[in-house]
Formats: sequence, structure tokens, C-alpha cells
Amino acid sequence: MAGIPGFVEETVPVDDAGVHVARGGSGHPVLLLHGFPQTHLTWRAVAASLAEDFAVVCADLPGYGASTPPPGGDGPAGYVKRVTAATMVALMRELGHERFSIVGHDRGALTAFRAALDHPDAVTHLGVLDVIPTVDNWAALSGVGGVFAFHLYLLAQPCDLPERMIAADPDVFFGHFLDTWTVEPGAIPADVRAVYLAAAGTPAAIHAVCQDYRASAFLDAEHDRADRAAGRRLSMPVLAMWQDPGDLALPFDPLAVWSSWAPDLRTCVLACGHFLPEERPAEVTAAIRDLLNQPVPR
Repeated sequence: MAGIPGFVEETVPVDDAGVHVARGGSGHPVLLLHGFPQTHLTWRAVAASLAEDFAVVCADLPGYGASTPPPGGDGPAGYVKRVTAATMVALMRELGHERFSIVGHDRGALTAFRAALDHPDAVTHLGVLDVIPTVDNWAALSGVGGVFAFHLYLLAQPCDLPERMIAADPDVFFGHFLDTWTVEPGAIPADVRAVYLAAAGTPAAIHAVCQDYRASAFLDAEHDRADRAAGRRLSMPVLAMWQDPGDLALPFDPLAVWSSWAPDLRTCVLACGHFLPEERPAEVTAAIRDLLNQPVPR
């Protein structure tokens, strides 16, 4: 797997760290962020299509893929979405984009959400795929819901218990999610799957993933809670997409959750698994294009 056709890959120095990106196209800038346990390649089909009309930047989150861990000490505080969001805004400025749209999947969506809340002057449009804000997610989990979200609890355990457990067989651990969260056959080809597993399976990457989840468990939710108490809401056009759960009853209503944060909201529900950009790239691309056609807030 060489990468995204027509895109240039580079590592951009940002705040004493290196953020690895693939970028291509021209026009209004759009930042695409991946989730767990993947890299920027999750956007390969969507990015190639969007690059026909937009300047597309696909970034590896700090500590994931080929991006370095955040600087300033090794602890969960370096992985809070507020810090990661500020890094992504700085990245886009380094690339010459003062104002841009941002779309994220899973962990990347949590970063995108925080960027839009904290930097409304920089973010013109927000897209979030198959996730709800951290504070809402933790509030919804109870009973058997914890079985399906066991990784949220495991990865947040103190260092270095989960690191040791995952290191025993990282391909089995991360492969479990790539396989069981995917419904569409062939959505993640063998060569791409191999890239994901190789990127996630190093000791440094395993530790970064755990720190990311520790940050969400103990810090990100508090930031969300404070924003909700202060009445902060998203000021830009927002797209929320999620998978159709079928017969499975979700412990939350994604529409109700996102409506509470986003006055200007549009939604899209797709019959697929968790990895929307890879299982339904055409539909995801169309929905993002519709979002980007919404008037830019001034």
C-alpha cells in the first residue's frame, strides 16, 4: 500500500513534535482525522475524491501512525483532546490554512469536536463520524453496555497494565476491532490492515493509545462537562454520521446528543459497521460535500 494516489506525504514540525500528513488537491482546506486503531489511510477513498475540489489534509493523530507523541512529558495530559485539537490547528496554520473544515472519525472526531469548540474562528465546518462527545458517552454506558465498550475501560487502566497485556499479542488485540467492527467484506484490504497493525503494534504506539484513552476517561469528559455547564455550543454547520445499529438498541440517541451541541446540524445514518469511511466511502464523501457546501459562518 503506497498511500493515497496523488497525495504527498510529509512530517510537519508542530510545537516540537512531528505530525505526519498526506495532502493533495486545492481549494478550501479540509482536515481529515482517523480513529482507533488506524492511521490517515482510513480516508484513502474519501480523500482522493474530495481532492478533486478541495485542499485535503489527512493527519496521523499524535502517537498514532507516523506522528510522534506529544512533547512536554509522558502523561495522559499530553493526549487530552484540547491539546491535540490545538496541535491540529497549529498544523493547518503551518500549512498555510488559517480557516478550514475538519472531519473526524472515532478518536479523530473527538479531536475535531474539541477543535470546533475551542477554535471557532478557525473551524468553518465540522463533521463527526460514529462517535458522541466523551461526557455523553461515559454517561450512557451502564450494565451490559460495558461489554461492547470494554476497551474504553481496559485502555484507561493505570500504566502499564494494559500496555503489558496488549504487547503479548498486539495483532490479535487490534485485529479484533478491525475485524469485529467491520460489516462490509473487503472494506479493509489485507495490505491496509497490515499497515494498521504494524503502526499500532509497537511499544510506543501501544503506550500512546493507552494514554489517549486515559485522557478521555479522566480529563476530556471534564472539559466537555465544563463547556456544557457554560452553555458553549458549536457555531458552525455540523454533520453527524453514524452506523445503523440494526436490531441492537443503543444506550443513547445520537440525534438527541448532537442536537444538544449543534444548532446547525445535519445527520446521516448508514447501514454498515463502525468504519464508515472505508465501508461506505461514496456516501460519506457525498455527505461531506453537502456539509462543505453550507454557508461559511462569518
